[in-house]
Amino acid sequence: MRLRFLMLLPLLAPPAYAGTVGPAPGALRIIGAGTGCIVGARALPPQGPGYEVIRASQSSFWGAPVTLRGIETLAAEAQRAGLPDLYVGDLSGPRGGPLSGGHVAHQRGLDVDIYLDTQPKPALTLAQRNGLAPPAIVPAGSTQVDPAQWSRATMTLIHMATALPGLDRLLVNPVIKRQLCEAATGDTSWLRRVRPWWGHRAHMHLHFACPPGQPDCVDQAAVPAGNGCGAALDWWFMPDGSIRPPPPSSGGQPPAIPAACGPILAPLAGGALPQGAEAN
Repeated sequence: MRLRFLMLLPLLAPPAYAGTVGPAPGALRIIGAGTGCIVGARALPPQGPGYEVIRASQSSFWGAPVTLRGIETLAAEAQRAGLPDLYVGDLSGPRGGPLSGGHVAHQRGLDVDIYLDTQPKPALTLAQRNGLAPPAIVPAGSTQVDPAQWSRATMTLIHMATALPGLDRLLVNPVIKRQLCEAATGDTSWLRRVRPWWGHRAHMHLHFACPPGQPDCVDQAAVPAGNGCGAALDWWFMPDGSIRPPPPSSGGQPPAIPAACGPILAPLAGGALPQGAEAN
């Protein structure tokens, strides 16, 4: 499946969700491996062709150009395929760094949550979308997808996302990955980038690779070969069919933020280094 790469439209005004501390000025610079920060982040407009952001007062919608292009490309392609508008959740903060809500990975402008709700959607204002909680594809405690929420359109949307330029991997609940493995026919190589992970019952998490020319940005280990079905997927499920529980928390300090992020993130913390940041 080949997607057209769309150009970003320039922002004519700050988005409604812009915070009191904006992005760090300067050319794009992405720092870190998982934890980190970003200089030169750009804001995703609150809505565009084929997408709408939700929970704008609680979420962050700043990212690297590759991430924003990916969202806009996927939304436009989904719209052309007859899918309703996509709901977009967290990207990163204006300067990256830790987000609230337990998001460890959304720190460098290379991640975005896109909800898998492919049901027709009413036209809502940004304020009305502020309290939305899209339905889960996998109900809490279930080991099966909800047939009322799962459809061929769900698989089409995920398949489209795997073809986005620059995409490194795409995280979904293990139950969703299993459903894809069972339903996909023909060439299933696209499933390689669809990786199972805990949570992710209502959305898919798109993670983009470090763009060229970013020596301070460290990519994750390469996605393993194969489509990720079979024995590799079986590991995620216990003998009773439930999802294997995540490993217990170590209870230690959060992962250290690179020292180079200290001055970039300091304005967000009133001038102090954020928790977990290394001192120079």
